[in-house]
Amino acid sequence: MPKYVVISNLTDEGAKTLKNRPSRVKEVNQELENMGVKVLEQYMVLGSFDFLNIVEAEDDATIAKAMMELASRGTIRTQTMPIIPVDEFLEKLG
Repeated sequence: MPKYVVISNLTDEGAKTLKNRPSRVKEVNQELENMGVKVLEQYMVLGSFDFLNIVEAEDDATIAKAMMELASRGTIRTQTMPIIPVDEFLEKLG
């Protein structure tokens, strides 16, 4: 199944929600799972972004729809990139 990196920033509203309900992160992960996106790894990061997630989804349309749903809530802004395992990439070069 294709994997993606999702980097995200909380909006002011999202930061308030997270401060008041830290469990919201895990709730959103379950919502993503219900939309066909499985969170494989998740990190809080320091710097230009707040979170970095490694996820998998059936296809680009599935991840795009899920990210649109999250964005429509006004609590988070995301950037999503497909990722290719290095060994798979090297094999294609080979």
